[in-house]
Amino acid sequence: MYPNQRNRRLRQSHAIRRLVSENQLTCNDLMLPLFIAEGTKVKEPIEAMPGCFRLSLDLLQKELKSIADLGIKAVLLFVKVDDALKDNKGTEAVNPEGLMQKAIRKVKSITPQIVVMTDVALDPYSSYGHDGIVEDAKILNDSTVEVLSKMALSHALAGADFVAPSDMMDGRVLRIRTELDQAGFTDTGIMSYSAKYASSLYGPFREALDSSPGFGDKRSYQMDPANRLEALTETLRDIEEGADIVMIKPGLAYLDIIRDIRENVEVPIAAYQVSGEYAMLKAAAEKGWLDHDTVMMEQMLAFKRAGANLIATYHAKEVAQLLA
Repeated sequence: MYPNQRNRRLRQSHAIRRLVSENQLTCNDLMLPLFIAEGTKVKEPIEAMPGCFRLSLDLLQKELKSIADLGIKAVLLFVKVDDALKDNKGTEAVNPEGLMQKAIRKVKSITPQIVVMTDVALDPYSSYGHDGIVEDAKILNDSTVEVLSKMALSHALAGADFVAPSDMMDGRVLRIRTELDQAGFTDTGIMSYSAKYASSLYGPFREALDSSPGFGDKRSYQMDPANRLEALTETLRDIEEGADIVMIKPGLAYLDIIRDIRENVEVPIAAYQVSGEYAMLKAAAEKGWLDHDTVMMEQMLAFKRAGANLIATYHAKEVAQLLA
């Protein structure tokens, strides 16, 4: 009798659908970005990212307990640096008593079980708002890499589990790996932003850290959104240089890149659902145009289906609550 195969047999109930589901989302897949600010009792809402805040170190304990209780295993730290501390040398970036270094120690002292990943790039520290040292309106590669390696080492000394270079300078993974190994930090991992595109979806994040470029844009070092094969070249090179985890950023608009990378590498892949992607869903849900939670979970599954092992998302706590 036609048809012998009825695909709907496998969709008849929630239990059957779960039994044959090809991809599963758990709290183990989630990584929560945290924004750290100077001062005390600071909880500043980020206007373009509803539900996200800049927190001072003294308010981290409550937040970290909430994160740990939800079963989230990793945080990705970013800091908002005072303008007076910014220069064109990355001086504050390597300060052992800088905000990032203090934040790492604070998180590890409160929740040692949580994996601490740290942003390694100069834009929060730059008087120009660029990810590297500037000379004659050009972002210098090699001198930037030297500072980044020292910055990564300062994070490792503070207790970071992984350093996450997000700058897209050439050769920085190898230089950081060498610096860490020579200092005895052979167990400190590198999660490299291997395919980071020059996207227009980063706007709310730059508002959060006051890190917009002071001139021009970042297209001379971040990837052209038109390019696909280049992402594989960048990623393979980072793995050869010592990257333990590779990241694709942004996420939703680049699911094809995640799939390409998944089919060609065996290391864990992280996807970053960036601030603009987060903000669009929040805005649409506020207007009543989309159901927030169902769309959010559908997006998380899209990352998993594309091949991501880890998802850096500002939705992490909301997702974990629904999973619970």
